[in-house]
Amino acid sequence: MSAADEGRSLGELVASATADLSALVHDEIALAKAEIRQDVKRAVFGSAAGAIAAMLALFAVPLFSFGLAFWLRNWWDIPLAVACAIVGGLYVVLAVALILMAKSSFGRITPPERSIASAKESASVLSSVRPRPREEQASGPDGHRPDPRDQRDQRDQRDQQRPGGQRRGSAAGAGSVT
Repeated sequence: MSAADEGRSLGELVASATADLSALVHDEIALAKAEIRQDVKRAVFGSAAGAIAAMLALFAVPLFSFGLAFWLRNWWDIPLAVACAIVGGLYVVLAVALILMAKSSFGRITPPERSIASAKESASVLSSVRPRPREEQASGPDGHRPDPRDQRDQRDQRDQQRPGGQRRGSAAGAGSVT
């Protein structure tokens, strides 16, 4: 104990330690939220770029494809099949560019490294703390506390072995008048 803590009672020390631990956990959660918030913004931007690319492919491709193909056929006097192939190639290039933008946006997402390091540090400090052993509670012959489910099963077996298979204290077996 330090000189400043000598005048404090055990209850005050425990309360102070609990408050400090609570503040530490709240600060770590706030740090994690701040780091994750930035990554979520990047993920939203990447998702929006991908969604826009999908909508372009779904709605605009047929309309602009036919319009551009007919324009190429009339302007350059080329066969319609060649004009359609040129238009298809342009849309493939546009889709690849949007996919690369989305991929680079997703690639910048990083795990919350400061929060992970802080949590590991807190865990290592807390792992070295040993709790005070609890007082012996009612235990069985092997030193372990009996399982309440085992006690219930034993009680049910005893009740089944009774005459008439009735439970102790049940209304049908206790004090019935015939």
